[in-house]
Amino acid sequence: MKFNLRIDSLLYKLYERRLWNQIKGGIEEGIHPTHVALIMDGNRRYARAKRLPSTFGHRLGRDKLKNILEWFWDLEIEYVTLYAFSTENFERSEGEINELMDIFESTFKELIDHPEFKKRNVRIKVIGRTHSLPTNVQQAIDRAEKSSQTDKPGPTLIIAIGYGGRAEMIDAMKSIAKKIANNEMAIEDINELVVERHLYTNGIPDPDLIIRTSGEERLSGFLTWQSVYSELYFADVYFPGFRKIDLWRAIRTYQSRKRRHGR
Repeated sequence: MKFNLRIDSLLYKLYERRLWNQIKGGIEEGIHPTHVALIMDGNRRYARAKRLPSTFGHRLGRDKLKNILEWFWDLEIEYVTLYAFSTENFERSEGEINELMDIFESTFKELIDHPEFKKRNVRIKVIGRTHSLPTNVQQAIDRAEKSSQTDKPGPTLIIAIGYGGRAEMIDAMKSIAKKIANNEMAIEDINELVVERHLYTNGIPDPDLIIRTSGEERLSGFLTWQSVYSELYFADVYFPGFRKIDLWRAIRTYQSRKRRHGR
């Protein structure tokens, strides 16, 4: 058994080196995404496959995320957006929602003093209907965002919680309609730029690449407006099992595509 594990580890390292050799030239030339969005799917199924309680999968996913973020930042990706909790997720069981809210609160508290985040000058931004979250989670988010505000160069981590693409569009339309009603704007003023300025992601570039784990091939309402020209990559692995080679495969696929943006 130990011998087989050593062989597997050696083969993994050899494949990892081969993958790196395939993508490093493009990365050195700047051929890599500026903004990557990640749909973290499959926590519960991963736990069930390991014969663990389903909710335990969320904690495994949270622990894995720390490594994944470092992989992104080592590639000098400036913006990473995580789909953590959708508006539809509020329909899950009370026990699972409470478990997730505990994870969110503890995670945001950890980020305030996380040495890796401080070393890299990571800015944190949370998007979504955060007013729907418990007060303690809202407070933890507010402290994490404020503590990460810095003028020093560094990556930005965007976390979508209580987020839905349709909800975002509705909120943007309400905000625009309110300005029209208050004579701050005319209907004729509405264009793509105006809409973008009223989205949760105002000031953040659209994602170049969206990765979804678990093998599901859909966006599930994630960044509906912003994803119109994003490259999509679907990884056939549950999120807690996501490896560095899975990220590098996604980057390799991105580098192989020609982005024309409809032109």
